[in-house]
Order: sequence, then structure tokens, then C-alpha cells
Amino acid sequence: MRAALVLLVPLAFACGRTAEKPAASADSTAAAPAATATPAGPRAIVTVIYLPPKDTAAFEKYYRDVHLPLVSAGQKEIGFTSAELTRFSATLDGKPPTFYRQAELYFPSMDDLKRGTATPAFKKVGDDLANFATGGLIGMIASETGSESAEPCPALVTVIYEHPKDHDAFEKYYADTHLPLVTAGQQEIGFQRADLTKFVSNLDGSAAAKYRQAELCFPSTDALKKGTATPAFKKVGDDLGNFASGGLTALIGVQQ
Repeated sequence: MRAALVLLVPLAFACGRTAEKPAASADSTAAAPAATATPAGPRAIVTVIYLPPKDTAAFEKYYRDVHLPLVSAGQKEIGFTSAELTRFSATLDGKPPTFYRQAELYFPSMDDLKRGTATPAFKKVGDDLANFATGGLIGMIASETGSESAEPCPALVTVIYEHPKDHDAFEKYYADTHLPLVTAGQQEIGFQRADLTKFVSNLDGSAAAKYRQAELCFPSTDALKKGTATPAFKKVGDDLGNFASGGLTALIGVQQ
């Protein structure tokens, strides 16, 4: 699995122009009370992928002490129902990670996301990014295409797909062949849930920098290491070249 070129968006989110847990502690994932209304469609996600910063210690201190409390304080106004925070430790083949962190804010629907990203609280969060994200970032809107699950995700394999040469061919193979292959190998590989998303746009409304993301969630880092060494996981990895014609980035991470 090869790393792909990175496309950056401005550090400011341009919050009013979108197209498609509060944290219990400053660096943890927690769920807020579920929305009472029935969501209009699949969940929608604000995804922020951070590139390696110039000073990781300074990034982590500001992220923990200032930025995450700011996000948590604005949760009610913004309207996201949960947040998942991931720190990447390596690429799947053991090299230094292409991306540093990822933050995902989940909304009940795309309409909820559009309302939330137009709020003053979300703009305040976006304006704060320049204070610590010194390596740059990619901010995108995604729609959930898999099944919603409440299974924990302490360790995960994240695959970020670049735009393929033929989107229709990708989608057909992905649905008809690749995902059934992943499902068939789940017991042997040992992942607890698979999160599938499709990126709709960048946060400023321009075309999405990336195409899709798939996350396989494991109960622990040890379980991940065992699972990624199985024949079933190798079979899944070997299949990627059959449809991921634009390339991809595969990473190992932990949720924090």
C-alpha cells in the first residue's frame, strides 16, 4: 500500500460554506445524548486529517489544553453527537505515518452538519487551528456508507483512498467483491467493526481532496498486530490493487 500525495486546504475552515463524544477528558472519546429526532439519511462527518506538525510536543500540549476543550465547549451549539480522535503511529508497512492525527465529528444527518458548521462556535474552532496545526491539515465532509456501530475502537487500521481513475468501476468492485472479502475474513482478522465513509467535499465546498476512508477497529493494539498478520488480512490487502487505481494511504492508529 503506497502513500499518496497530500492536498492541503487552508487552516481556516470557511465554516459557512460547506457542501455535504463531548470529550470526557481533553484527549478522550465520549458520546453525547442521542438526538431525539429520526436522522434524515446516513450520519455525516466532519473529518480533519492533520499532517505531522513541526513540533509534536507543542501540538499535543495545545491540542489537549486548549483546542479540545474549545471543541467540547461548543458541542451543544455545533450539534455533533460524538467525536473520535485518532493518533497515527505508523503506516501499515511500518514506516513513519504519512498523517499525524485525525479528528471526526459525527452528526445525525447532513442537514445537521450544515447547520452546525455555520455556527459561531464552529467558526471559533476553525479559527483556532492555525495556532497549533503547523504542518497543515485536510478538512473534509463525509457521509457514512456502512452500518453504524457502538463497538469500541481503541486500535485501528485506517485506509484513505485517493480518487480512482474510474469512480463507477471502483464502487462496483468495492461493493461486489472487496467488502464481501473483508466481511468473510472478519473472524480470522479479529476486527470488531468496520467504519466506511465517502468524502463529499472539502470544508470550503471545493472538491474533496480524498475519495473514501475505511477503518477496521480492533479491541487492542495486540489484537491489531495479530489480525494484520493473518492470511485473511493479506488476502484483503492483495485485493486493493484490483480497484484502488488512484492509490491509497494505509495507517495504524490508536484512539485517544
